[in-house]
Amino acid sequence: MKCLIIAAGKGSRLQLRGNSKPLIPVFGVPLIERVIRSAMAVNVDEFFVVTGYQNENVTSFLKDLSRQLKIPIRAIFNEDWQQENGISVLKARDYIQEPFLLLMSDHIFDPNTLHELMEVPLPHGEINLAVDRAIDNPSVNLDDVTRVKIKKGKVLEIGKGLTNYNGFDTGIFLCTPSIFEALEQSTEQHDNTTLSGGVCILASQGRVNAAEFSGKFWIDVDDPEAMRQAENILLNYLSDSF
Repeated sequence: MKCLIIAAGKGSRLQLRGNSKPLIPVFGVPLIERVIRSAMAVNVDEFFVVTGYQNENVTSFLKDLSRQLKIPIRAIFNEDWQQENGISVLKARDYIQEPFLLLMSDHIFDPNTLHELMEVPLPHGEINLAVDRAIDNPSVNLDDVTRVKIKKGKVLEIGKGLTNYNGFDTGIFLCTPSIFEALEQSTEQHDNTTLSGGVCILASQGRVNAAEFSGKFWIDVDDPEAMRQAENILLNYLSDSF
């Protein structure tokens, strides 16, 4: 299976920890490497990483990592990286024509989440989204998280401004290429270039399945406070493993 990872943003809120957000280490392991190693646990055999800010540094790191892990990792440069993340996803359209994992380079999560995501059936033309139903999750920044409303296993609505919601978008997707068509439609018809805009299109057609979390950790590492929380989560995770 192929995996697409979005790693184009600047990550200005973490500039004190490093110039390139995907390369910022958490306990010595760069964020993007953690994501790649987690995806390898579900037999991903080829990676595509959309780069932007600090493209040369990120691409160089990925080449070295590819050799180290003995797995293909292709960098795709998004010259429009300052735009919304849906543009980055669209950059991979010519490279992926089959179901694929879609992940964010700045999200740390329990690798077992991917196993659960794979167990949810993925009909043709649909996508699966890992949804955190714990809306009291202390690791979630309510001012920044993307919220979802789900019912009977389907995502009905998605967006940062939702007031009626019962879950959070974790940024962990299993997609069919239908996501590319939906993103193009969202851009052309609604001038919405976010990934959520494309997901909204599919959700309105009943084509977004909710893979519900069962107590596994995840965190969007966007700022120093989230980084501190991520480190604590990983420490607790390691402690529980012994």
